[in-house]
Amino acid sequence: MTDTPPNIFDRSVYRAHRRRALHANNESFLADLAISALSERAALISRRFTRALNLGSHGTFPKDLVRLAKNWTYAAPALSKGHNYACAVADEEALPFADESFDLIVSALSLHAVNDLPGALLQIRRALKPDGLFMAAMFGGETLRELRISFAGAETKLCGGVFPRVSPFADLRDLGGLLQRAGFALPVTDVERSTARYKDIGKLFSDLRAIGETNALSQRTRTPLTRRLLDAVAAGYAERFCVEDNRLPATFEIIFLTGWAPHESQPKPLRPGSAKMRLADALGTEERPAGEKPPGRTR
Repeated sequence: MTDTPPNIFDRSVYRAHRRRALHANNESFLADLAISALSERAALISRRFTRALNLGSHGTFPKDLVRLAKNWTYAAPALSKGHNYACAVADEEALPFADESFDLIVSALSLHAVNDLPGALLQIRRALKPDGLFMAAMFGGETLRELRISFAGAETKLCGGVFPRVSPFADLRDLGGLLQRAGFALPVTDVERSTARYKDIGKLFSDLRAIGETNALSQRTRTPLTRRLLDAVAAGYAERFCVEDNRLPATFEIIFLTGWAPHESQPKPLRPGSAKMRLADALGTEERPAGEKPPGRTR
């Protein structure tokens, strides 16, 4: 038995993709979508934090997020220009920060591409001060399902087998369990799904390149895509998934994670038997011994 995490992603290739995307300075509706949703959640938080970490996020944080903390640090495998706060080149799988360094950590669309997500979440929790908050957005399992299915169909037909092309993503239930496993208190996960429609498959690939999300799988094929295969993928995509306006639909599922570093002031679940109200009282019914039938009812 080994505790070594599977090497799903080639992190050096992923960093190179991120670096090219940052240098191109492309706008991305996907980054905007994730950050906007995080901002909406941040608007519900009245508390202000002292020291915050932006961990590998794509895009620019709006005021609703920035206002949460006095001092920000930006850490990512590849850094963009234009930040007016401290920056650090750092891998999400090996954070260079001491325990209890921050009271807020926010990550938008970077954690889905780590090989050791349980370990990364544990490091994040340790980097938080007691009662510190973690907020993240990451791609979920339904993301790019149409593209994944279309590649599989075309490659099976033309190549006699399927090659790794589209990244696997975690699902909602798994992520909730991982938050608990990492030691977060009051963990919450929720999901938003969006469908974008593309004129052609090339436009979809352009959006993925804009945020550095092209193929970085360790087991990816090194053989370049041929025009024949791309045409077959596009044809199968259109035949199976186009329902109107001749555009290709692409699903993007974004899962949002929230958790707190444990602190004694946080609400605790009641101990078994400590409830002060009977279930029958809460339901407005009469409590009876097991097996006793309610009056006036027969079977």
